[in-house]
Amino acid sequence: MKLAPLTQAITLASLTGLLIATPSMSSAAFLEDSKASLELRNFYMNKDWRDTGSREPAREWAQGFIFKYESGFTEGTVGVGVDVHGFAGLKLDSSQERQGTGLLLPARKNGHVPNSYGHAGATFKAKASESLLKAGTLIPKLPTVQSHDGRINPVTFSGVHVNSKEISNLTVDLGRLSRVTQRNSTNSEPLAVGIAQGVGVNKRNTNKSTRSNINQSSKFDFAGLNYKWWDSGLTTAYHAAKLHDVYKQHTLRGVYTLPIADGQSLTADLRFARTTESANSGIDNKAIGALLNYKLGYSSFAAAYQKISGDTGYAYLAGTNPFLVNFVQARDFASKDEKSWQVRFTHDFASLGVPGLSLMTRYIKGSNIYMGAGNKRGKEWERDIDLGYVVQTGTLKGLGMKVRNATVRDNMNRSNDETRVIVSYTIPLM
Repeated sequence: MKLAPLTQAITLASLTGLLIATPSMSSAAFLEDSKASLELRNFYMNKDWRDTGSREPAREWAQGFIFKYESGFTEGTVGVGVDVHGFAGLKLDSSQERQGTGLLLPARKNGHVPNSYGHAGATFKAKASESLLKAGTLIPKLPTVQSHDGRINPVTFSGVHVNSKEISNLTVDLGRLSRVTQRNSTNSEPLAVGIAQGVGVNKRNTNKSTRSNINQSSKFDFAGLNYKWWDSGLTTAYHAAKLHDVYKQHTLRGVYTLPIADGQSLTADLRFARTTESANSGIDNKAIGALLNYKLGYSSFAAAYQKISGDTGYAYLAGTNPFLVNFVQARDFASKDEKSWQVRFTHDFASLGVPGLSLMTRYIKGSNIYMGAGNKRGKEWERDIDLGYVVQTGTLKGLGMKVRNATVRDNMNRSNDETRVIVSYTIPLM
């Protein structure tokens, strides 16, 4: 996409938001509760492949722009409003030889990386009592469909989502998605499935289906219940989803936090997901995960275990984060038959008089990965270090800087070292 259309996309989003917020269309609340912002994300990524005979390192640098306009609601029994979004990306450094860092920038079939890209979207919303309906561009955050937002632009979907909180402590979600725009794309595309797998292993037994577009679907239905058990510290959730003609999924989650003393607590996070085939796709998976986190003052210590079983790896909607305790920076540790464990440490340096400075480090090891009949079992490990700082005062208050480093090693010819440098800043516009 050329720079001119890119600029037009941002301008269109801005003008649309301003046109919407006019007295002829709105009540006072519509205007007074409106807000707009422009988020800037500067993202550098370096992926250095470490296996024998592997290709050259992938290195890219890009600038992202995320414009958001959110109106208030008109007055009355049913209040209506609209949200407008504009997404854009600029290539600062990349090439045909160095592209491929992992969906940071788009790349054409010939490997050429365009100088810029962007798109815009709008969402109609209606609110009655404690229920909210949204239709149009969506960025869902649910166990079965959690939009990936780990690059310069988030993944967006087209669809309808109803969120209801009519009953105290109970949240109900219902919806349908029909199209997706990936984080490095301007195209609205059919929905697709992503499945964790070991190298050389088919994603599913596709011999069971004669459809040529086994990966794709035009409908993704989801529903969920989330209940907070008063002040007990316990929250439970059930979510279900169906990617038509591809898979059906059910998830259960329980989170319990036990206060121990001032500044101390223990949190248990238990997860279970069951995914089965639809229209003979062959998908079959069970995922069990448990995470225990101990918070002590400014530090936290965590341990997690994850087990994958069934005929395939864990299935999820492409462009989303899988519902897994061991989904981390580079890997999801969710291949067929894989077992993995994690240890993690985080610290807030406000304890040393440096508020805004934080550290996270973790180690994850996976084993027993199915590599095909008669082949040896695969194994992998990943070590992550995140160092971040957010400016606390002054003109640049809210400016965030983060360095993320991952070391990944395995016996499946996918070992790499990865470094990300992210600078982000949000400018309130109204």
